[in-house]
Amino acid sequence: MTEPAPVRPPKPLFSNVSPAVPSPCISFCRLDEQKVCHGCFRHVEDIREWRSADDARRRVICAEAEQRKARA
Repeated sequence: MTEPAPVRPPKPLFSNVSPAVPSPCISFCRLDEQKVCHGCFRHVEDIREWRSADDARRRVICAEAEQRKARA
């Protein structure tokens, strides 16, 4: 009798989550007139790009969001 294949843990919903650059999302998603989120201060295009961005680009997105937050 053959043994069953080992059970693999399920893949996370977003398999490209980076432990190096965590998402700034705080689950308060409301866009203003300029399409900037009131929760994380990312522009809607940055939010869309996040999943495919590498760590360097994510750091840039976070820095830009911090600048927006400081001006708010």
